[in-house]
Amino acid sequence: MADKHLSSQFDAELSNISTRVLEMGGIVESQLRQCIYALHHLSVETADQVLELEHRVNRLEVQIDHDITSTMSRRQPTARDLRLLVGVSRVIVNLERAGDEASRIARMLKSFIEAGAPRSLPVVDLETSAKHATDQMHQTLDAFARLDVQAALAIINEDDRIDAEYEGYFRQLITYMMEDPRTISSSLNLLFLAKAIERVGDHAKNIAEATIYVVKGADVRHTTPEQRESAIQ
Repeated sequence: MADKHLSSQFDAELSNISTRVLEMGGIVESQLRQCIYALHHLSVETADQVLELEHRVNRLEVQIDHDITSTMSRRQPTARDLRLLVGVSRVIVNLERAGDEASRIARMLKSFIEAGAPRSLPVVDLETSAKHATDQMHQTLDAFARLDVQAALAIINEDDRIDAEYEGYFRQLITYMMEDPRTISSSLNLLFLAKAIERVGDHAKNIAEATIYVVKGADVRHTTPEQRESAIQ
């Protein structure tokens, strides 16, 4: 009976940690969606709202990390329970960094707007990339919540799309700068924004890789699509 009681307590701790991770993920998603709104409407007010959420994300990372460390030291988990805690640790690091990127986007966007940047620059294309990265983050958190390996694998493979969009946007802005040197400063700001968006996609991919690690015990970082397929069989 005592073992059963301890097991129930442990399950409750794991459930609580997972719930708080999804809460953290929800806040990061909110930041990213507000970034999209701010991009579309060139809204300084919305950018400020993104920044106001930053401390909540950072606080949750510290709290969850403490809970993970405490649970591991007291329960000494093994097998899949241990992998879950290690996986959650990877997830919160990437969520915190994605939140940092959202805050970085908000700060750069504020500077871009307040500088009176030319509206002829391709901000709409940047908004499209931000939507893709945000959707990818939502999907990867859903895959983690369901421990869905196939969905996680699809997200990893999809990351190439965001990378390709960044490369295309980079070339587009280079053309703008060559044709009109007056746009160089604003174009460089947009390039930094584009890079931050691309990094959000990278963090979503990292969370998907952590999901596969939890379920299969396989580390699929830095692997080819064929190697990933083989690892999850």
